[in-house]
Amino acid sequence: MTLVAGVDSSTQSCKVVIRDLETGEVVRSGRATHPDGTEVDPAFWWDALQSALADAGGLEDVAAISVGGQQHGMVALDVDGRVIRPALLWNDTRSADAASALTAEVGAEEFARRTGVVPVASFTATKLRWLADAEPGNAERVAAVALPHDWLTWRLRGFGPEGESPLGPVLHELVTDRSDASGTAYFDGESGEYDRELLSLALRRDASGVVLPRVLGPAESVTGGSGSLSDGLVIAPGCGDNAGAALGLGAAAGDVVVSIGTSGTVFAVTDAPVRDASGAVAGFADASGLYLPLVATLNAARVLDAVARLLGVDHDELGRLALAAEAGSNGLVLQPYFEGERTPNLPDATATLFGLTLASTTRENLARAAVEGMLSGLADGLDAVRKHGVTAERVLLVGGAAQNPAVSAIAAQVFDAPVVVPLPGEYVAAGAAVQAAWALTGERPAWPVSLSAEPAPDTRAVIREQYAARR
Repeated sequence: MTLVAGVDSSTQSCKVVIRDLETGEVVRSGRATHPDGTEVDPAFWWDALQSALADAGGLEDVAAISVGGQQHGMVALDVDGRVIRPALLWNDTRSADAASALTAEVGAEEFARRTGVVPVASFTATKLRWLADAEPGNAERVAAVALPHDWLTWRLRGFGPEGESPLGPVLHELVTDRSDASGTAYFDGESGEYDRELLSLALRRDASGVVLPRVLGPAESVTGGSGSLSDGLVIAPGCGDNAGAALGLGAAAGDVVVSIGTSGTVFAVTDAPVRDASGAVAGFADASGLYLPLVATLNAARVLDAVARLLGVDHDELGRLALAAEAGSNGLVLQPYFEGERTPNLPDATATLFGLTLASTTRENLARAAVEGMLSGLADGLDAVRKHGVTAERVLLVGGAAQNPAVSAIAAQVFDAPVVVPLPGEYVAAGAAVQAAWALTGERPAWPVSLSAEPAPDTRAVIREQYAARR
């Protein structure tokens, strides 16, 4: 049996799945937690990856591996390969002003034309501008810029600071893929080229000598160095988390993936790039050589966490309460911007509860308003990608919250396309395993994906009409 490994180094944890190359069956798995916060010392990711690999039984019998990870974060390295400061994660909004400044300097249409995206606080370029403004000494030390999965792949292969790695700080060995590079705001997924002028603008200095990870194609690979954790293994390019999920789900034309995790995302695989000057849709590349137009929200499953805490219930009881209320929650509407919001771009916003009356103020209505508000924000994202030619023949609802019967049932009322819920799984890690298999054999595997729910279409227009009226 030939085995391949896929890694998902997410915001909250590191997950590893080891799968049979022929069937895609998960043979074993492992995980380790990451620290909380919106800035993290990448050393924690490296420790977690090693722990998760050990928990999964190690790599001795594995032929290939790939690392997927959270998009956008800034890992700044000096000439000795040392991390200059804790990495700013995608959900760190301190770079919101930097995003506005970069957009004003270049223009939204020009940014979209050159990179497929318009800067928001999540993107790496805005974090580099923040670094240049807030910590100019650190910005001057930047010799290379990596994303979380780039840096982990580099360390896995044996590179890193002297004394911490067998192969030393060879910055030019950093590699990445189109999907993750397209979330930096200084890379064009269509041409496959970095935009050094935009990078220099972000850093407020000539960045022509700054090392950026080499962009590998979907089936390209590198190897682990002698003495490294991956010595002799085939190592695929890795990918951003959403692109990894698309691979893991086998998403094809007509599929729109709605992922309810720490953040919420709506994305589809398309043949043509999207360049949306409004910034509502990010024109990312995918991990297969195509494109991944995507809408992201900062507020997803945490909305349910917050309301469950408020009501003093667990998620199962929250779902039971929600299903006991009528569609539309008797006029109660939750605009769920608890942590600011990325789409729409409102980094300083807070959540608002509308429609409180003596009749509507019940535990059941509040529970349902939480689910409806979360899903309505994602349905707005579906509308946004449709404006760019995406066809939604079905919605694949994924993420831990998708397994709650109330979420899947109400999703069938909020979305105006058939909803299916795949079985719970680590789909980002699964997608990374697809990459590993692809790099090993030269062919993309077609592993099956099973469904846990397929609720009957039951669109209730009142839910989104109320939400839109309060927008």
